[in-house]
Amino acid sequence: MSESHDHDHTHDDTVVDGPVAWEGVTVPLTTDPERTVAWFHCFSGIAGDMALGALIDAGADVDELRTMLGRLPVSGWSIETETVLRSGIGGTKVHVHATAAPPARSAAVVAAIVAEAQLPDRVHRRALSTFRALAEAEGRVHRQPPESVHFHEVGALDAIIDVVGTCIALELLGVDEVASSPVADGTGTVRAAHGVLPVPVPAVVSLLAGAPTYGLDIQRELTTPTGAALLAANVVEWGGMPAMTIERSGYGAGTADLGDRPNLTRVVIGPRTAAASVAESVELQTVMLLETNVDDVTGETLAFTIEELLAAGAHDAWLTPIIMKKGRPAFTVSVLADPADAARLRAVLVRETGTMGVRGRTMERWPQSRTFDTVTIEGHEIRVKSTTGRAKAEHDDVARAARALGQPLREIARRAEEAWRSR
Repeated sequence: MSESHDHDHTHDDTVVDGPVAWEGVTVPLTTDPERTVAWFHCFSGIAGDMALGALIDAGADVDELRTMLGRLPVSGWSIETETVLRSGIGGTKVHVHATAAPPARSAAVVAAIVAEAQLPDRVHRRALSTFRALAEAEGRVHRQPPESVHFHEVGALDAIIDVVGTCIALELLGVDEVASSPVADGTGTVRAAHGVLPVPVPAVVSLLAGAPTYGLDIQRELTTPTGAALLAANVVEWGGMPAMTIERSGYGAGTADLGDRPNLTRVVIGPRTAAASVAESVELQTVMLLETNVDDVTGETLAFTIEELLAAGAHDAWLTPIIMKKGRPAFTVSVLADPADAARLRAVLVRETGTMGVRGRTMERWPQSRTFDTVTIEGHEIRVKSTTGRAKAEHDDVARAARALGQPLREIARRAEEAWRSR
């Protein structure tokens, strides 16, 4: 655990008339193949302290971080770091301690605090853009002008330290661009200054509009407004890990222990590299695996269930024979789904099998890019799906042509794939 330091700066939280400090401040939303990128992997969400912890875990110097944070014109805070385990994976937990109850600072006051500090230009731009994104999101939620918004939790010292500290840590690590995976959040409710709010909270929904997100069946807020604002203001690329040479990585820990899911945010840092080609690049996708064991369902019903799951939008669905307790033969029904479709496909699984429970877990997959073409065999059109080095004729088209022509299925499939290759 790092030694804590207290600071004696003062600030009266007053703002003179004039433009808000963030006006004219922007973070360039461009990508450059020669620049260093930090990719946040938000498989269990993201919060301000988790983002900061991940960057410290990746090598940002804590003493230098404290020194630069000491330039903020606010007092009564200290910062500590702790190495912790979350589901067996080590990460850094950041603790920001404040000596007094936080005031409800206005967005303009928070911007003035950041603007007054003698910090590098890129730190200023990133931090001010983050607080502007927060103010605009809160303004949309509460139907107020952004500059009139009063931050409650976000106006507290710990949140200011989290945001500015994260922007300083990015600078210390030489990060030019920020990227992010799809962002996970939980469900249920959370108590805030305005009362009990649904998860994801309204500000997070507003901040992540247009970004890829998905929900997990965990009764907890996994993504906070501060974490969402850091992404909304700074991310230039959403999706799987960019083509890069990995130089650093780290994990920032959340407070709660989620059981079998590590409550961590991961960051991976390194210079971008050019992808080999669009056809050869592989994009990471987050998916949900849904499963149930059944020992009292007929084969016909299970076959129909698979058809219904695929028709409902499952990426894939399959059966695995198993032996359950007391030697009973049974099947595991497995469904691979987009996280956004998980609830709907779970309902199909329950409806068709009558199962009394479904389990699920989040996974990652790297599907090869593919193309679809059509060839003609003796007047019958057959679709052919291809990836690098492989082609496969669509079974339904092949079966239809084989019946019509009175030829073996495998022969029609071979001819269709050879016809595609001859192109």
